[in-house]
Amino acid sequence: MNDPVDKGRTLRILLSAAAFVVVVAGMRAAQSMLVPFLLAAFLAVICSPPVFWLQRRRVPAPLAVTLVVLGILAVELVVAALVGTSVDDFYRNLPSYQARLKQEAATLIGWLGRLGIEPPDRSLAEQIDPGAAMRLVANMLSGLGGVLANTFLILLTVIFMLLEAAGFSAKLRAAFGDGPRIFASLGRFVEGLKRYLAIKTWVSLGTGAAVAGLLAILGIDFPILWGLLAFLLNYVPNIGSIIAAVPPVLLGYIQFGAGRALLAAAGFLLANVVFGNVIEPRFMGKGLGLSTLVVFVSLIFWGWVLGPVGMLLSVPLTMSVKIALETGEDTRWLAVLLGAPGEAHAEGSAQGEGEGEASQNSSS
Repeated sequence: MNDPVDKGRTLRILLSAAAFVVVVAGMRAAQSMLVPFLLAAFLAVICSPPVFWLQRRRVPAPLAVTLVVLGILAVELVVAALVGTSVDDFYRNLPSYQARLKQEAATLIGWLGRLGIEPPDRSLAEQIDPGAAMRLVANMLSGLGGVLANTFLILLTVIFMLLEAAGFSAKLRAAFGDGPRIFASLGRFVEGLKRYLAIKTWVSLGTGAAVAGLLAILGIDFPILWGLLAFLLNYVPNIGSIIAAVPPVLLGYIQFGAGRALLAAAGFLLANVVFGNVIEPRFMGKGLGLSTLVVFVSLIFWGWVLGPVGMLLSVPLTMSVKIALETGEDTRWLAVLLGAPGEAHAEGSAQGEGEGEASQNSSS
């Protein structure tokens, strides 16, 4: 006879899976409305520390929010002025870049044939498109441009979020009482998310600036555009740095040949090693890691649900889910599955030590 407990557990799993499918379908259908809101929430989390810093120095909340939003507008105008011309020129030259890459690919196939290496079948060679990386960047830039068309709506949402942030905890206490466990979990979630986004933003800025400076020294076209792309894609660890490196390396090959392209690739590798493997772990710590498989799957999943912006926000969104799961005892096992292998080992060791101490206390 079947155990009623097993039946109940199976039913809960099926209901949770069905609810997940419905929620994902709703998010995909509401993409045009959800993407600006998520970008606004992303900006609000990043901008909340300076707002609170100004409030601690006796600056009124409306004035503090106004100053921070004006700072965002100033940065956006500077970036638009620097990158706008580069984006137009890149789109104008995109067909010639793709044609040159196809020509180089055909030359490489002919060179391999002269060396006695059997070239691939003609149909396979036609399907290999070296210009796909350039088109991917163009599609991503066009998607970002479409989102930035809603700048007024995004900034308005950021303003309201920042104004609500100061009194949000009081609202929660009025709604749910003074439950210490709820507020402790919520506090850990908010602080962990703010810390992650703040550190990741500064590291991404450093990576983008280093990449732009290197490409400018090498003479590769549109260095500021590629630096901006490196800044944005640095929010996607491991995979993002590879995607950001491919277009400027190919462009360096088109302009100057293999030597300059190899220098650009080496510069990307050095920048990501220094910022991603030395500086970021020093400030981030080891408690917010995601496994490489989860990073890759989240990139595909959020890109499918939310488009190009979902790819950029894939890791912050997954990181938010992981931090939220860590705050509950019943869902912590899911956070462990999302985490890196070393983090799971540390979690298991901590639980083992805790059980050992508990058994010693009970025996004594």
